[in-house]
Amino acid sequence: MKIEYNKSLKKYNTFGIDVVAAEFITITSESKLDTILSKSNKNPLFILSGGSNMLLTKNLDMLVLHIAIKGITITEESDKHVHVSVYAGENWHDFVQYCIKNNYGGLENLSLIPGYVGSAPIQNIGAYGVELKDTMTSCEAIHITTREKRIFLNQDCKFGYRNSIFKNDVKGEYIITKVTFKLTKKEHILNTNYGAIKNALTHQGITKPTIKDVSEAVISIRKSKLPDPTKIGNSGSFFKNPVIKINHFINLQKTYPNIPFYKIDKEYIKIPAGWLIEQSGFKGKRWGDAGVHEKQALVLVNYDNASGNEILNVSKKIVTKIKEKFDVLLETEVNII
Repeated sequence: MKIEYNKSLKKYNTFGIDVVAAEFITITSESKLDTILSKSNKNPLFILSGGSNMLLTKNLDMLVLHIAIKGITITEESDKHVHVSVYAGENWHDFVQYCIKNNYGGLENLSLIPGYVGSAPIQNIGAYGVELKDTMTSCEAIHITTREKRIFLNQDCKFGYRNSIFKNDVKGEYIITKVTFKLTKKEHILNTNYGAIKNALTHQGITKPTIKDVSEAVISIRKSKLPDPTKIGNSGSFFKNPVIKINHFINLQKTYPNIPFYKIDKEYIKIPAGWLIEQSGFKGKRWGDAGVHEKQALVLVNYDNASGNEILNVSKKIVTKIKEKFDVLLETEVNII
């Protein structure tokens, strides 16, 4: 098994941050993973998936395991549903397109989200009214210390808004190796209520959309708003949309009557973080090679050779300003390493 030393991780994170891993191994099978874990003892490890939801701010003086196990299998099937198991190293968007091609419905709204399948449950990825938890039935994971395999059912994962048990109770304890989804084969339940999707379909004159139509609409929307990480380093949405109490929202609405919002329940309101950032004058601003994207204020970008700390400093400026202006504390969606 090949160990690479002083390996640059620039190509392994979507921000394109050039930090170095002391040791680096690409894991292509569960047996290789077991072998490495058996030899690593208690030495620190860093688990790297698609590198799409992290900001690296320092060199990693440890062994980095790049999880690249691939494979897709049908584990169960009926007239209406199919259970699809996919290994952690599969590219997420490629997997979604595999499902579209085979007329498996449920993931079409999650098209073009960067990263690998293995990191999707950690973040409970979501977009345009759909979250991973809506279709995931279970995931398999290996305990880093004991090397025991555990199956986490959907309800075990404690899914929340961009949150799961893997970011809290068992953080850093498991490596997800496989994820299983229950998808529809016919009578698909389409989620087209999100305004942008509805507008895109209407613009194309589509009144009875297929899952492919929805997927293509989402891809078009994301391409129009979000920078391609292969061209401009970024990690998509940098901040979570904040949830505030309704009384707080009512007070904000007096000053900002056009503030967009999503009602969660009788007590809480969700506000788009991108709107708050744009209203604070950050959209399109740049400090050297670090900045805020010109089309989407929720996205921080690396224009060329920004360091992770330079991007982190931009995020801190934003957090401070939003707190002062709106009395709202933004939380990062991206993991800061």
